[in-house]
Formats: sequence, structure tokens, C-alpha cells
Amino acid sequence: MTIIKRGLTALAAGALSTALAVPAFAEPVKFDFWFGLSGDLARVVDTMCKNFNASQSDYEVVCTSQGNYDATLQNTIAAFRAGKQPTVVQVYDVGTATMMLSGAYKPADKLMEENGYKIDYSDYFPGIARYYATSKGEMLSFPFNSSTALMYWNKDAFGKIGKTEAPKTWEDVGADLKALKEAGYDCPMAINISGNESWQLMEQFSAIHNQPIATKNNGYDGLDARLEMNKTKFVQYVTDLKKWYDAGLVKIKSKDLGQDMVQAFATGTCQIIMTSVGDHGTVGKTQKEGMNWDVAELPVYAGTERKNSLVGGASLWVLSGKSDAEYKGAAAFLNFIHDPKTALFWSTNTGYIPVTKSGFEYMKSSGFYDKAPYKGREVAIASLTASEPTEITRGIRLGNFTQIRAEFGTQMQAIFANKVSVQDGIDALVKNGDAILDRFQQTYPNKTLP
Repeated sequence: MTIIKRGLTALAAGALSTALAVPAFAEPVKFDFWFGLSGDLARVVDTMCKNFNASQSDYEVVCTSQGNYDATLQNTIAAFRAGKQPTVVQVYDVGTATMMLSGAYKPADKLMEENGYKIDYSDYFPGIARYYATSKGEMLSFPFNSSTALMYWNKDAFGKIGKTEAPKTWEDVGADLKALKEAGYDCPMAINISGNESWQLMEQFSAIHNQPIATKNNGYDGLDARLEMNKTKFVQYVTDLKKWYDAGLVKIKSKDLGQDMVQAFATGTCQIIMTSVGDHGTVGKTQKEGMNWDVAELPVYAGTERKNSLVGGASLWVLSGKSDAEYKGAAAFLNFIHDPKTALFWSTNTGYIPVTKSGFEYMKSSGFYDKAPYKGREVAIASLTASEPTEITRGIRLGNFTQIRAEFGTQMQAIFANKVSVQDGIDALVKNGDAILDRFQQTYPNKTLP
């Protein structure tokens, strides 16, 4: 064998030996994240998941939309029973009580601590954190997509009645609606009265007026809470809305009637609506050319000490029954979402608001709120932080609340169709809603909320 041949053989043997000595790259640990957003919002979630996967090589999150919030919760329950649950799941705000009582989760604060992440939970806006926290302040899930309700108003239309600011009280609203009608506007204000509008019309109104939806501090203090909005300022509010509707000052707008509230406002058809800050981007993209509009905090009745509005949206829960490796991936994913840079990406592309003070400050320092199309969204933060949360304004923790919202829609439609009086309709809402709460309490005998 020649010297060259012997050298090549030795070199090949050495290379083979080196190759065998170097371990192959480990495959990233995969874990599932199920969420309930669809359409453009689902595409933003997908991009965020890709950004997480590209930011490191140890974990790969597989993100799958379940179509909507209800389907996500029901599919998760079914999957858990079959032992095929995702590691992380998005659960909407009114599903919080169900998740807490299920025991099918790993507390988020403990997950992060066990995996070496130091999260300053005081950094979350109090109105957001307390909605999802236990009575002891423990964070069982991570706040994710968050919003609150605002008043959208047409500055051009208000200019024609000599106004440069949005109405701050419901007494002012009544006067402004009449003035707008007299100025030739056929639809001064649009509302919807479906079950979905319970959030704007009943829940947000009650919070900023510090009025209870239910006993036991809106359910936080026990499963035996029962509804009581038939004894609060909410009755006067519905009475005024109905009076204005009868006078032609308020119109009902919905997809079923051909045009929803947001479309009615964006096209200049109606001059006031109350809807989520999450619709801010939609209005900006679809508004009538040249229309001047803005957002403001929801009005209160004169003499009311305004309180914080409620957060809407969903939080992220980590489910039990997964491996340590999957939990490490979930912790890394939640830490990624917690980053202020991710908050900027999320808010820029969705219209949702940041959930932490540091995220909000980062966005302000980046000039996010300085100009269109994002200017105005900071009003949502002002609304959520109008006060320290009270025992009532920290949130609503009632079981099967989606069904109560549906009952709200049924009774509101009966009221506006003159089938029942305002008081009788709200009394029926309380009676039927309490039956729903009775059934929920019976489902969890001898259990208490954490």
C-alpha cells in the first residue's frame, strides 16, 4: 500500500470515528397549542408561533385553530377525556370558572417558577390580572388577547351639532342623539341586542358604575352566587335605551339585518357605537373616505364615580398530564409571549391591547400610539385602569355564563319588541339565569373556587 493510500485510509477512518463520536442534532420537543381565533387573527397567531419556533431550536409549538372559543373549550374537554389534550389552550374569559373547577391544569405561575422564569406578576394591569387570578391572587393562566369596550363617535357629525368632544354622561348622550336626529342623521346611534352584546351593554356598564351582576361579588366568593342586575342601575339604562329606540334615536344593527354595528359606523350610516377596541383596526380599514372619527371611554350616569371597565378576551392555560419536556416548551412559549416585543407585534397586527405595564410603556416609547391607525387605542388602557379594581369590577366568575349571555339576548329582544316591559324582561333574565347557575352548582357539589 502506498504512503498516499495508507494516508487516505487513515484519514477516512479518522473522519468516520469523529462522525460516530459527534451526536446527531436532537429533534426539537413538539407540543400543541389550541386556540379559538379564526380568519385574520388566526393568521397572526400562526405567525407568532413561527416566530417562537424560529427564535430557538429546542422546542416546536404546533398551533391549531379550533374555529371559535366555544369549540376550543369543548374540543379540549373531549380531548382530555381521551388523553389527547394539547399542552397549551386558549380559553375565553367566561370559561375561567369552568377551568378553575376542572383541576385539569398546571398553574401557570408554578410552571414558570419550576422552569426558571421570573415573571413579575405585578407588571400585569390589575384589571386584567385579577380577572384571571384566584381569590388569593395566584395566576393560574396567562392573560393573552385582551380588550375592553369603547365608544366610537363620528367627529364630523358631532361638529355639525357644535360638539368637539364625545359625551361623558348618559344624560349628554340623550341630548346629543336628539341633536343629531334634528341635524338630519337618521341613525344617531347603533346597538345590537344579541347575547354577544351582553359584554358591552350589561357587563361593561355594570362595572364602570360599580354595579353587581350577581351576589357573592359577582361569583368570586362562591358557587351559590345568583343574579341581581334587576335591582341595579342597569334597569334605568335599558329603560333609556328603549326610550331612545322608540324615538328613532337608536337603531338596531346586526348581520342578520344586513349591516352590523361596526359596518354601520365605518360607512357613516350611524354616528355612535359601543364596541371592542379590537374593532379599531376594522373601522380604520373600512371607513368612508375622509371620515373623521375617534374613540372615548364609555359614558356613565351623572354623579357616578367611574370605575375600571372589564377586560374581555382569553387567557392561556397549561393542561395537566404532559411530560416535563413539554412543560419546559410551554414555559418557554409563555415567556416569549410575555416579552414586550411580542406585545408590540401582537397589538400592531390585531388591535388587542398589551396586558402588561412594561408592554404598554415599550409600545409608547416606540411611538405606537402617536399617529393613525393606532392612535386612540390607548384609551382602552385608560378605561381598564380608571380605578383600582373593586370587589365587583375585578370581573365576573359565574358558571355557564355563555348561557346567561344567550338569555340576555332573548330577554332584550322581547323588551325591544314590546313583548314585555323592561323590568319584567330583566326579572325573567334573573330567574332563568339563576336556573342556569343552579345547574352549574349541582355539577360541582362540595367544590369551591380557588
